[in-house]
Amino acid sequence: MHNGNKPNLDDLPTSTQLIKSTILAAVAAVAILVTVVLPSEYGIDPTGIGKAIGLAEMGEIKTQLSEEAEADRMLELQNGGAIDDRLSLGEDIFGFFFPAAYAQTATPEWTDQYSVTLTPGEGVEVKLVMEAGAEAGFLWVAENGAVNFDLHGDGGGENISYEKGRAVARAEGVLTAAFTGNHGWFWRNRDGQDVKVTLYVKGDYSEMKLP
Repeated sequence: MHNGNKPNLDDLPTSTQLIKSTILAAVAAVAILVTVVLPSEYGIDPTGIGKAIGLAEMGEIKTQLSEEAEADRMLELQNGGAIDDRLSLGEDIFGFFFPAAYAQTATPEWTDQYSVTLTPGEGVEVKLVMEAGAEAGFLWVAENGAVNFDLHGDGGGENISYEKGRAVARAEGVLTAAFTGNHGWFWRNRDGQDVKVTLYVKGDYSEMKLP
């Protein structure tokens, strides 16, 4: 039977044209991967285009949320959701139920205090301006729940992470600045209700930078 719709061989693409089309499609796919997918999904932005159009920040947020969720899950598996077993028994009982009152009565010589109420999923950062080697005593407590935290510093092109924690209700110690710059805390509320965080500090710093 005669097929009147049979294509003319001259109308079909040549091997060279097919190869060019394949290469162009591959290049386009790589370009989309590098400029769109990697920045928006993983916060990886080798070209800088993702940052310019706001996709890199989206990817960084997704990656951070994923890491925090996984860390929270692992913490629950390891200790059944325990908040902080480093406190003595007496401090744990009084400090857990009345954290702000405990902080004020236990150490009345704090020079600065800052309080903030975080809604579920909300984060906040507070920094101290310090010289290299300077020391600052601190105590912070979370009321009505627990928070994830990152104690870190930056300045003069340097960055450092001193300590991180998940589902912590209270922490205290001495912060020693590794270099001149800003050193302090980032807290995020991973509970299902509002959590109030109160920070007390004293020592060798020139300024407390608040949100």
